[in-house]
Amino acid sequence: MIRFFKFPFGRSADLRMSRFFTSLASLAVAASATTVLPISAQAQTTQNTPAKPNSKTDDKDAPVNVSAEQMTGRPDRQINLDRDVEVVRGETTIKADKAEYRIIKDEVEATGHVWMKRLQDRYTGDKALMNMDSGKGYVTNPTYLFGKNGGRGKAEKIDFLSDDQAKVTEGTYSTCEALDPDWYIQASTMDLDSGRDVGTMHSGIVYFKGVPILGAPLMSFPLSGERKSGVLPPTFGVTSTGGAELTVPYYFNIAPNRDLTLYPRYIARRGLQMGVEGRYLGEDYSGTTRVEGIQDRVTGTGRYSLSSLHSQTLAPNLVFGWNVNKASDNDYPSDFSHSVTASTQRLLTRDVSLSYSGTYWNAVGRMTKYQLLQDINNPIQKPYDRVPQLTLTAIRQDVGGFDLNFASEFARFSNTFTTGAFAGSEMVSGDRMYANQSVSYPIIRPGYFITPKASLDATTYRLNNVSVGAPTNLTRVVPTYSLDAGMTFERDTNLFGRDMTQTLEPRLFYVRTPYRDQSQYPNFDSGLADFNYAQIFSENRFVGHDRISDANQITGALVSRFIEEDGLERLRVAVGQRFYFADPKVVLDGTSATVNGSKSDLLLSLGGQITRQLSLDNTVQYSETLRQMVRSNFGARWQPAPKKVLNLTYRLDRTNATGILKQMDISGQWPVSQRWYAVSRINYSIPDKTVAEGLLGMEYKADCWVFRLVAQRIPTSSSKASTSFFIQLELNGFSKIGSNPLDALSASIPGYQIINKPDDLTRY
Repeated sequence: MIRFFKFPFGRSADLRMSRFFTSLASLAVAASATTVLPISAQAQTTQNTPAKPNSKTDDKDAPVNVSAEQMTGRPDRQINLDRDVEVVRGETTIKADKAEYRIIKDEVEATGHVWMKRLQDRYTGDKALMNMDSGKGYVTNPTYLFGKNGGRGKAEKIDFLSDDQAKVTEGTYSTCEALDPDWYIQASTMDLDSGRDVGTMHSGIVYFKGVPILGAPLMSFPLSGERKSGVLPPTFGVTSTGGAELTVPYYFNIAPNRDLTLYPRYIARRGLQMGVEGRYLGEDYSGTTRVEGIQDRVTGTGRYSLSSLHSQTLAPNLVFGWNVNKASDNDYPSDFSHSVTASTQRLLTRDVSLSYSGTYWNAVGRMTKYQLLQDINNPIQKPYDRVPQLTLTAIRQDVGGFDLNFASEFARFSNTFTTGAFAGSEMVSGDRMYANQSVSYPIIRPGYFITPKASLDATTYRLNNVSVGAPTNLTRVVPTYSLDAGMTFERDTNLFGRDMTQTLEPRLFYVRTPYRDQSQYPNFDSGLADFNYAQIFSENRFVGHDRISDANQITGALVSRFIEEDGLERLRVAVGQRFYFADPKVVLDGTSATVNGSKSDLLLSLGGQITRQLSLDNTVQYSETLRQMVRSNFGARWQPAPKKVLNLTYRLDRTNATGILKQMDISGQWPVSQRWYAVSRINYSIPDKTVAEGLLGMEYKADCWVFRLVAQRIPTSSSKASTSFFIQLELNGFSKIGSNPLDALSASIPGYQIINKPDDLTRY
């Protein structure tokens, strides 16, 4: 092997090589004639190896290393290379059967089994011409492999216009590794820009299984995972409310921290809907805004929706933000949304806030209004607007062993009736101001804790639109005393054949709050708190601040946990109950007493990661008075391997205002063959004998593409439901064609995993 090094400095010495080097001796003689162009038959030493360039600029200063079995020619003009040819400069390497290196032009022309590497990309072909300085050249009949995303293809010719840009003539592109790819792009020309990681095909057609499925005069695709501007893959879908749909988005990558997406969407029954979404992210700010509208052929009206979210740090600790949402009419989300959350959304928030945080305190100014999207078959009352709402909170811990807390608020409430005979008229409105101060003395020791606490709440109202004879000014001062205490016992034990630690954690929580008559007080934001394990350790049975419950009660609870050495909670068993020394008297407007008897319902809980594959989550609210379960939730998840999950949940709720709720919820993702996966979810109402929500579909995973077919039925109101069909072909590393069901699958099937993502083996 003969090696030749051309360094990028000075002009070459006038050295004539013999026409054919055949011996090491002749090489040694030639080497002694010059120090500018060393020729060596030995392996290149570490000292002579140029450092790996850190940038393309470094390549310009790197030497050209040439090696071959035979060399002929003039080292100051042209070197002819034969057999096992290799030319290297920086991150560019060319290998071939034969080559000519034209030194003055710094140009290599290679023929026969040409192989070339440029940065991370690989090329093969019949012939190559490359200027080692400018990066310009070409390869005929090439095949290519892009290192950033594994994309590959073949063409008649590829022209390198610079280090970053190339033009492919009559070429293909695919991310499939097989010689006969399942899908590929065929284009008359393709422009490849590795600097921007974007490919653009002209007069291109996407083939799948040899069948053309999509054509476009101009289409762009990524050469890596980076964002790019261009037409995004079209999405297709069918819904029961709008019929067939086609969306062809266009993405603008305005800057690394800003982008914009247009969403033209044609809906067969309704017409053309236009949407736009903009996102931005800065060092001190971020936000997203989406607007869409349509001249609806079904209703004959213009319809629209708006959502905007923004957060900005104006100065250290000073944050401004908004969350604004609006819809043209009550039915807009149910008619145009494909998700359960959005289609059943009935309350749109419009909120603007300014907050400042100090070391121990926080102040917030906020204005909040609501738009109610009314269901005519199940009307509800709109919440009160708060314009303005000012809050101040402060906390100091361990001040001589004491914890100090302060919370205050001023809010102006206004509202109108949205239901009943008084719909449209003003409701009771006015100002509310409160201040709550508390002091506690936590005593925390290994194995136990005791926390005595005292608080004082002072609230004042100034009201408008009150009933005749009702007071317009009200004041309430209520003290509360509590004592929270608990212990923790531990022992070593064995469960399921594993060594672990078992805990026993008894806890008592006493609360004393004197009664204050609040029957004439308005109810701006209060409601009965959900009865659960966390709530029985709270001081107030109500949420909001218009009702403070009187209390003379104690809560007792016992928890036992089985914990492995790594901290994993294998099993958790809990029981809790509240005992009343006196029945609470404070109630919400128009409701009867919520507590009867000397004790509350019994709460039971059993759950944990029983095995690496099986987890349980079961809770029961049991009425000893009625001798029946009031509410219960039995849930189990079995996930024996990646992309294998089954979920089973049974829900019972006898406190539901519309009747007893009994539901079975079954969902799962499971492989039915080597490549086919079934996905499904059924939420079945036992009393109604109907499917409240349903999802059914299949996924197919090939080596370089995924096919998904999913149908979903979701309720959009108390009397209406919408059925959507998702058909998607995902070409790995290129695009997704069709309607995207992944959001629906993730929301409907807990534990669902995308089948063409690497397996997460950490939990198995």
